[in-house]
Amino acid sequence: MPLLAFAESCVGIGLVISGALLLLVSATLYNSGIAGLELLLPLAFFGALLGDHAGYYFGRTLGPRFRQIGLIKKYQTNVAKAEGLIRRYGSAAIFIGRFIPAIRSIIPALVGVSRLQRLRYSFIDALACLCWVLALAAILIGIVELL
Repeated sequence: MPLLAFAESCVGIGLVISGALLLLVSATLYNSGIAGLELLLPLAFFGALLGDHAGYYFGRTLGPRFRQIGLIKKYQTNVAKAEGLIRRYGSAAIFIGRFIPAIRSIIPALVGVSRLQRLRYSFIDALACLCWVLALAAILIGIVELL
């Protein structure tokens, strides 16, 4: 669970790993009784938080050279959407971006490139991951109710 949450939110990997896979695995584990929400949610939270922070520090380390990476060049449309979101909403883009699959993994790296303060990024991202994991819980409970 934490590995999937990390992968779908980590820069580069998240462009090819879908959040649908995370949802499928967590729904299967939850519905079959293998793991309850008390286990799944903290694991998803920490995996997502680590993936986001890996992207942030990757972007912070590379700086503007981040845009020159081959995989990032390949997804220029998503990068342009993410940059537009950051320009339009500033720090709130961290929160908003967590809920948009196509740009979820790019936002942290671009925020790192912008050199947003580490503590501010960590606080906003932790809040976004918490809300995201609560949404995941609601979806999982909804799936079980439908079955």
